[in-house]
Amino acid sequence: MRFVIIGAGAVGGVVAGRLAGAGADVAVVARGAHLEAIRRDGLLLRQAGGDSVHRLPAYATPDEVDWRAGDVAVLGVKSNDTQGVLQRLPRDVPVVCLQNGVANERAALRLFPQVYGVCVMLPSGHLSPGVVLAQCDPVPGILDIGRIPHGTDEICDAIAAQLRAAGFHSEPREDIMRRKYAKLLMNLANAVEALCGRVEALDEAAEPLRAEGERVLQAAGIAYTSAAEDAERRGDILRMVPVAGEERGGGSTWQSLARGTGAVEADYLNGEIVLLGRLHGVPTPVNETARRLVVEAARRGTAPGSMTAAEFLAAIALARA
Repeated sequence: MRFVIIGAGAVGGVVAGRLAGAGADVAVVARGAHLEAIRRDGLLLRQAGGDSVHRLPAYATPDEVDWRAGDVAVLGVKSNDTQGVLQRLPRDVPVVCLQNGVANERAALRLFPQVYGVCVMLPSGHLSPGVVLAQCDPVPGILDIGRIPHGTDEICDAIAAQLRAAGFHSEPREDIMRRKYAKLLMNLANAVEALCGRVEALDEAAEPLRAEGERVLQAAGIAYTSAAEDAERRGDILRMVPVAGEERGGGSTWQSLARGTGAVEADYLNGEIVLLGRLHGVPTPVNETARRLVVEAARRGTAPGSMTAAEFLAAIALARA
């Protein structure tokens, strides 16, 4: 089995480095300065236990990959880039969605018979070309996996085993989408963290997003794991640590603003709740406001933390009025 990881940023890059370090066969697809740095210097994985450099085959697009029997395509791109990637994959390759959100699996299943979802609990970072950070130690993350729409199979079992060999906690789960919808509720706060930074009032500002999201999922009849189930799975496994002397700045959306990428995946996080709300007649002014504000911030090149929590709460109060 060879892992072709498409999108070797924070999550994809850490998984690529850890798998390669455990002896797995890994190739990556990246772009721009990040691709150039990987080709020139290798992928630098920084973690509390020490840095490691991984010389991996690196491609600019999936079209360049020398696809062969036994390959698995692992999507590590943001959800807004998924459709373009899927169109460039061979149609007989198993597709693993190593992504937040819940739309990627549906998009992949339209085109591919073997699709797998991963519930990603992996604090990681990517702010410099060629460099990724694993920000938990000694276990870098929890990556449970299941077949879409449900169940498990031999490929699922084999991937989980490889991830465990690379130091992750990973179990095959027949109900992986139930777990991914619970993670979606958590990821609704990504927009607020990016807009306001990691401030004391962050939980207060994010709570209305989750409450609205829960109402929408209930109206849609979509099951998700409870907070108690999620806490039991996490336990004390994920222990955040400084890497290279630096504390974690923020999650994936925060990092997108920090890197000035011009785009965020809020349309597929908060936007998923907005979509479901429209389909099932549930107003979603809070998530729509968060989605709009963070998308506008990305387009303007606004730095993370440029809005106060009070300003965000005032914006959603106005939207609710």
